[in-house]
Amino acid sequence: MIGIGGAGMSGVARILLDHGVAVSGSDARDSADLRALADRGAVVRVGHHADALEALDSPPQIVVVSKAAIPADNPELVAARAAGIPVVTRSQVLGRLARAGRSIMVCGTHGKTSTTSMLIAGMLSAGSDPSFAVGGTVLQFGTNARGGADPVFVAEADESDGSLVHYEPDVVILTNAEPDHLDHFGTAEAYYEVFDTFLARIPATGALVVCVDDEGAAERARRAAAAGVRVVGYRTADGPMTNLPVAGELAGITVDSHGTRARLTLDGESQGELHVGTPGEHMALNALAALLAAREVAGSDGLDADGFLAGLSGFGGVGRRFEPKGEAAVGDGRARVYDDYAHHPTEVAAVLGAAREIVEADGGRLVAVFQPHLYSRTRLFAEEFGRALSLADEVVVLDVYGAREQPEPGVDGGLIARNVTADVHHVPDLDSALATVTGILRPGDVVFTLGAGDITTLGPRIVAGGEP
Repeated sequence: MIGIGGAGMSGVARILLDHGVAVSGSDARDSADLRALADRGAVVRVGHHADALEALDSPPQIVVVSKAAIPADNPELVAARAAGIPVVTRSQVLGRLARAGRSIMVCGTHGKTSTTSMLIAGMLSAGSDPSFAVGGTVLQFGTNARGGADPVFVAEADESDGSLVHYEPDVVILTNAEPDHLDHFGTAEAYYEVFDTFLARIPATGALVVCVDDEGAAERARRAAAAGVRVVGYRTADGPMTNLPVAGELAGITVDSHGTRARLTLDGESQGELHVGTPGEHMALNALAALLAAREVAGSDGLDADGFLAGLSGFGGVGRRFEPKGEAAVGDGRARVYDDYAHHPTEVAAVLGAAREIVEADGGRLVAVFQPHLYSRTRLFAEEFGRALSLADEVVVLDVYGAREQPEPGVDGGLIARNVTADVHHVPDLDSALATVTGILRPGDVVFTLGAGDITTLGPRIVAGGEP
């Protein structure tokens, strides 16, 4: 596995190891994930070298690459092709694992990791032991993947590189759909087409579990239904009217620092309360999606719904999703600090909306520290980011974390900051952000660090009082 230390690749490696497969691999740099795989029996190396495959005790039968991350001139990839060893992508391996039994895949522009993680937590609590692969670390499990004993496979399906179209799951959850990753797709139409192609692959014995409150997802569901896919809708009671079938509904949603509660209706009958231990209306909807999908793959005995709901209530969240980092001393009081992976305007708005309800209940101000991710996303969504961040009382915007992209003239954090209507500070880097945040904090404030780059390192520094 070339790039075995990456989030997606390390997850596949863990599942293969749990199923008794001999796994080796390399990564550009050392990491905790790399060391953890070695502890579980993988043969791992730091660095990519042309003779790496020859150095193994026996040659690999397959070489796995992450399509988006591994360049064609990688020396190990070149050596594998020269030796005639089959080269497959991570998504192809995931697809084969999924076909070994009943499978559920979670897709959507936002909410994939949280929804997949809730599904796993609920199924385990209900007595099932699925194999799973998630895009982030599930905090209560301490891992992003595992090979389970039951013939059920649960995975997050990422649309960012178009690899969705290779999967053939039994059940799909579609949380929402709106344009993203336009640096890869070019147009919204091309982005949506990937979802449409993927959903049309659901078999007649399967189902599409879809949030009909979201117009983009509802339109994808209409197209899937026209192709013969059975649709299982879910919604909030005050959401838009729809002509799609609705199996689950939430009403009376309340959010506090302990999570989210709502009255649950399934198939038109009241089921009492749904509680998920993570704040946000969107988290309650994600939890409902997980429950409906689990019903679809339950065996002849059916789903232990009470057990599943208990698992949702105890759900401890996912790394970098509304993740508490601690409290910072501020004068004679404290400020709570959270970190979140939100890097699209809709995600930022959802997180800050949920945070606002907590802040208003407890007093204090909401402080958002945002690091834009990708120059193309910043340019395309600057106004939308500004509106989303304006849900906070104080906003600190860093310059762009470019990741795989080269800088664009005139595209920086200021492009977003100019669209923020709250008190806003534009700073160039993490050190400047730290100084700004520690300078403006008041007792009782709630701080959120937001973004997909290295902003995640800032929260612990704020908690430490500005120490490096």
